[in-house]
Amino acid sequence: MSFPLLTATAALPAVGAVATAAVPAARRTAAKWLALLVSLATLALAIIVLVRFDPGGARYQLTESHAWIENFGVRYELGVDGIGVALVALTAVLIPFIILAGWHDADPLETGSRRWRPTQGFFALILAVEAMVVISFESTDVFLFYIFFEAMLIPMYFLIGGFGDRAHAQGEEAASTQRSYAAVKFLLYNLVGGLIMLAAVIGLYVVAGNFSLQEIAQARANGSLHMATSTERWLFLGFFFAFAVKAPLWPLHTWLPNAMQESTAPVAVLITAVVDKVGTFAMLRFCLQLFPQASKWATPVILVLALISIVYGALLAVGQRDIKRLVAYASISHFGFIIMGIFAMTSQGQSGATLYMVNHGISTAALMLVAGFLISRRGSRLIADYGGVQKVAPVLAGTFLIGGLATLSLPGLAPFVSEFLVLVGTFARYPAIGIIATFGIVLAALYTLVLYQRTMTGPVKPEVSAMPDLRARELVVVAPLIVLLIFLGVYPKPVTDIVNPAVKQTMSDVHKTDPKPSVEAAK
Repeated sequence: MSFPLLTATAALPAVGAVATAAVPAARRTAAKWLALLVSLATLALAIIVLVRFDPGGARYQLTESHAWIENFGVRYELGVDGIGVALVALTAVLIPFIILAGWHDADPLETGSRRWRPTQGFFALILAVEAMVVISFESTDVFLFYIFFEAMLIPMYFLIGGFGDRAHAQGEEAASTQRSYAAVKFLLYNLVGGLIMLAAVIGLYVVAGNFSLQEIAQARANGSLHMATSTERWLFLGFFFAFAVKAPLWPLHTWLPNAMQESTAPVAVLITAVVDKVGTFAMLRFCLQLFPQASKWATPVILVLALISIVYGALLAVGQRDIKRLVAYASISHFGFIIMGIFAMTSQGQSGATLYMVNHGISTAALMLVAGFLISRRGSRLIADYGGVQKVAPVLAGTFLIGGLATLSLPGLAPFVSEFLVLVGTFARYPAIGIIATFGIVLAALYTLVLYQRTMTGPVKPEVSAMPDLRARELVVVAPLIVLLIFLGVYPKPVTDIVNPAVKQTMSDVHKTDPKPSVEAAK
């Protein structure tokens, strides 16, 4: 039997989470280093997975399949395609930076009668989330995927509610109340989506007799599994609703601004750059592959919802006074682009959407982590409390600017390529949607540049006059992310070569081909 590489990639952070939680309370620094080393070892395994993956080979590679609950047709099945392997790599890359950025976020602190939770728990929960996200990207059994899709909510709930942002102007009691509200709202929204998906998972089993993604998709393709049109549409809606909550898609998005506002910056990155990607990934892997006809049936409505997310999220970002809420609404707008690219049903759109998942993760991590360093120095999330930071902390301001420019998809930075592909792919089939969506780019430039102007330029406010610049640990966090943004902005081919074959297979699943140009090229 070959080495179960995919299992090891998910199991290592899970074991590391248990080991980190078991470190004695007095050995907080040891727990931090253990968590960091485990995340780096997981990154090494993810790199091996990436190297061993052959873009020109079988659709699902490094597969594992073992009997689990035989009476119900549930198997432990893992496998990665080009989309899954890219997102596993993204997750493994980001977690070490999240751990380093949050190095002191869970240190003990007495505030009135409340003591912060143990440091060990904070880093153990991050590793637990990593394990569950990785196995979600690897699962090819629908029931196995569902278990971890739901299970990741528990550690995220405690990370939001138990280790919230300390920069709160209304006092610790009010901060604790708002953290609890944000955590409960996150949990309830996602649990409702998960329960609806569970009903759809059971319905799929009743129709197909098993939970194997590959077997069901193959049976649909060769005609041996017939599904009534109404049945397929109801099952699709059950799956899509849960993924739209997780993504999040308007109007199911309202939990995200609260969760990101009340979380520490590293946990906010974990939410939007890692966990939320499971929703958009699952739309490609499960919705389109299992329910191709229903996916095409729902496309017009989904594109309209995605378009609303793009414009609505960007408009609300323009009006925000809180830095974290601004980044949250910007992310809602970006997820609208991703979902629009998926359901444009063109190879350019889906390649762009997959690339956008990777690039958005990197750009949001860069911007939010630098914003977190800024907020920790001033002790406030309000934009109005800053001014002239670039004069006293030029490196911090410079990295903040690059992260912001990536968010607005400046040419030469990674998100530009993905956003361009999404718009080209959408315009080829739905020109009106593509034209209106470009308005989101204009708004992105507005909220990003206004944010930078109000916080970094102008007279130096007395409260920031002694603000230190980025320290060595913080530079180690930010510098590699900036390098990745520039590298993938100039040379995205390594990622597109991996994801394009998987995108072509997804297009084949839904029996779609790229539309031909309506006007012949001039001779």
